[in-house]
Amino acid sequence: MLLGAILALGGCGGGGSNTGAIQGGGSDSNSPPPPPVTNQRGTLVGTPSLADSRSASQLTSELDSNTYGQQVLTLAGGTMACGVDIYHVVYWTVAPATSGTGTPIEDSAALMVPTGSAAQCTGARPIVLDGHGSMADTAFNSANLDDDPIATMAPVTQSLILAAIYASQGYIVVEPNYAGFDVSTLKYHPYFNAEQNSKDMIDALAAVESALSGGLSSVTYDGKLFVSGYSEGGFVGMATDKALQAAGETVVATALMSGVYAMEAHYDLVFTGRAYTGVPILVTSYQNAYGNVYQSQSDIYTEQYIASPGSVGAEFNGNPLLTGNAAVDALLQPPTSLPYDINFGNPYRITDSYRLSYVEDVAAHPDGAVSPQLPGAPLASAPGNALRQDLQLNDLRSWTPQMPMLLCGGHQDQNAVYEVNTQAMATYWSAQVASHLVTVLDVDSTPSAGDPYGAIETAFQQQLAQNEAAMGVTAALSVYHATVIPYCEAAARQFFGQF
Repeated sequence: MLLGAILALGGCGGGGSNTGAIQGGGSDSNSPPPPPVTNQRGTLVGTPSLADSRSASQLTSELDSNTYGQQVLTLAGGTMACGVDIYHVVYWTVAPATSGTGTPIEDSAALMVPTGSAAQCTGARPIVLDGHGSMADTAFNSANLDDDPIATMAPVTQSLILAAIYASQGYIVVEPNYAGFDVSTLKYHPYFNAEQNSKDMIDALAAVESALSGGLSSVTYDGKLFVSGYSEGGFVGMATDKALQAAGETVVATALMSGVYAMEAHYDLVFTGRAYTGVPILVTSYQNAYGNVYQSQSDIYTEQYIASPGSVGAEFNGNPLLTGNAAVDALLQPPTSLPYDINFGNPYRITDSYRLSYVEDVAAHPDGAVSPQLPGAPLASAPGNALRQDLQLNDLRSWTPQMPMLLCGGHQDQNAVYEVNTQAMATYWSAQVASHLVTVLDVDSTPSAGDPYGAIETAFQQQLAQNEAAMGVTAALSVYHATVIPYCEAAARQFFGQF
């Protein structure tokens, strides 16, 4: 089990003030023992509560009741071998801090445990530690299978997909809600903060191990750990895999799907108008963690957005001021066609001066993953813009996996742009791709002879064609990112099944 080793890491930059709980203990045998540390990383808060319980037949019936659920049911295998008990787990983790230590905070996770009498539903089982996609509602709780359905998949939720694809087939699933959500005591979400996100995932795993070894369920953990994640969770999952590898812990295999991995490259596209945005939540995250994004909110936000930076609206000025520098001016110009033209307008959120400082840095210090992509997709050399420096700090072109990994996505994804994320990582890890340690799957590609994922690719393309016929090509591409989810999840389970 990972519990002992992971908790030991709390004394190496992860446990905040916990590491100093015993001060000047000396050798006085008459001294009372120190009080137990209750907020150490990975420690359970109370006893996990049973949040939901669904039999195999209930899960099957629920999925079969709507069109999207029927897709998931088919991809899951057509039948649910196991029922699922879902527990709400509360545990201690840490907030971000530039010093490497953080203030202890409470967080929560869903624990999905297979139930039933079938052989794969009982006894020692593997764990899938999963990072979910971005959520807007801070009350989001993944232990509620009906919570926060994605509009294009309603009434199916990400949690229900995980229950169907993994838990109902015999895997234990651990899905943290992330700091800033559900019962978390942090007042913001550390969006794309690799250090905090990975600690959060690892601490959830440690808490679940403790709960399972304490007799929570007749199903036990067999020590075989898989890591997965979709969209934002793809980034979180990769950061977690990296952290576990650095700690000497074994991840049997990892499957990461439609994620943002090459952070610097992705946000270079955002600021130059070639990708969708997520600027306010990113700025809040990095300003709280590093304190260097701005001196005053007026440095980055226009007056009407200072009070509520996350309000709906255009990100950048639709008529940017030109500088006379041809290279910079070309990057400042808004696109003239869909889909990214919606990032520009008036009123707009990001000040012209802040965007200009970012774009000038892009021109002076280009990222090698941005078209034209350079061999090895290298990071920019010595960026000067503070936000780009923070992005580079969290960019995942900073390690090489030692265990098998699947990178899954679709090349027409307008949210997690395939070229500068999945493809950039494949370029960065070209040696690992060549040796088949890293497998790259574009579900929107034509299957080749003997392709192990051919059925999934064919099914996805059929679904995409149906979407295009029903809503038009433009609308179908706008929901493409969500459409990919169950297909990549099914590919991930197939990938895990090899080990």
